[in-house]
Amino acid sequence: MSDEQPRGAARPARRPRQARGPASGAAVLAATAVLVTGCGGGEPGGGKAEAAGGGGKLPQATTYTTINDLPADDAPAAALDGTVVHPSETAPVSAQPGAPAVAELPATQLKGDTWVPVVETRPGWRRVLLPSRPNGVTGWIPDSGLKVARSAHVIKVDVSDRKLTLLNAGRKEGTWSVAVGAPKTPTPTGRTFVLASLAPPKPTYSPLILPVGSHSETLDTFGGGPGTVAFHGWPSASVFGKAITHGCVRVPPDALKRLAKAPLGTPVHVTA
Repeated sequence: MSDEQPRGAARPARRPRQARGPASGAAVLAATAVLVTGCGGGEPGGGKAEAAGGGGKLPQATTYTTINDLPADDAPAAALDGTVVHPSETAPVSAQPGAPAVAELPATQLKGDTWVPVVETRPGWRRVLLPSRPNGVTGWIPDSGLKVARSAHVIKVDVSDRKLTLLNAGRKEGTWSVAVGAPKTPTPTGRTFVLASLAPPKPTYSPLILPVGSHSETLDTFGGGPGTVAFHGWPSASVFGKAITHGCVRVPPDALKRLAKAPLGTPVHVTA
């Protein structure tokens, strides 16, 4: 196992590249707009999140898809050891080690590398958390062709106390009062992970948005997107300590700055 940090994730200075270059700009802004569940106003969309696949093609395990043929996370409250993996190319995803693939995990998504946390290991296989619906969906991917790293960071969100705590190598880097989901649109609990980092070229309510690998449990879509939950800032401090969002976690500027240093794939534990 390597102690290498996930590329493009541990250094916040590299992340904004997702908002630059020939393939960014408006594309990243559009991705940001449709991803966030409770971030910046607008009304929830009315459609269902579509299950990918069809025509014999395996569905892609991304934040935009629903995959129903894979096992759920059976220990959503358990701690993770920080092991994260990145497939160097599209990896087959199976319900059990050695079983036929029912999905594929792409090497990149949301303009960055795909890094996912490992929840179980068997010889030649890794069981990982996936960014698709339903929340907590997991799958087994072959060990070959994977880049393995370790994130020393852990992000904890206590919905009841409306607090976020960031740990680094077991040490507390900070605890902040945050805004969480309203009673009708709660922030989903369980284990998830930092999926991506998006820097909008024209930020309105936040200079950086950090989508995670979970979705709203009450909104099928938001703003035309899949209802992905995210960490992000907010222009008014009056929201912190309140349950008022559509599911996202709004954080103070200092918290956002520190969260941006956590590598992609970093475990996120949300408790009630």
